[in-house]
Amino acid sequence: MNGDPGDGPDADGLSGEEDWTGEEFDAGLLEEELRQAAAVLDPVPAELQQLAVDAYALHDLDARVAELTFDSLVDALPVRGVTAVPRMLTFRAGEVTVDVEVTARGLMGQVLPPQPARIEVLGGPRPGSLLTADDLGRFTGDVPLSGPFALRLRTGEDVVVTEWLRA
Repeated sequence: MNGDPGDGPDADGLSGEEDWTGEEFDAGLLEEELRQAAAVLDPVPAELQQLAVDAYALHDLDARVAELTFDSLVDALPVRGVTAVPRMLTFRAGEVTVDVEVTARGLMGQVLPPQPARIEVLGGPRPGSLLTADDLGRFTGDVPLSGPFALRLRTGEDVVVTEWLRA
């Protein structure tokens, strides 16, 4: 090493090239490269993958899909100078409407018409967090969302699943 930042790892274990170029670390790219390496070095057996797909397809066979009817990222007018604005979402499935506000600290929302409900926040392969809507249909969750997510609502005998969105 001749002291050039691009020669190799420095004290914090990162290569100097990453440090001095000012490039931001891309976690998504790293995740994709790790997925590709795992697929080559330790692939999922085809039979197991087919069983997982079949089981997932039957999981909510009777669920109604709630259509996204409003997304503040797309439908709202931007406000100059305002930062950290919560994302407002509205989903509709028949007579059931779900309004959701997504913030950096979690989410809150309401099921309309007002009714008790069990809500599962789905987020990829990890188990979803469970929320409960009160008699007025209000619910809150203090787990920040990251990556793709959807909501599964159980109101009485009805099951409603929202579209998947990226937080």
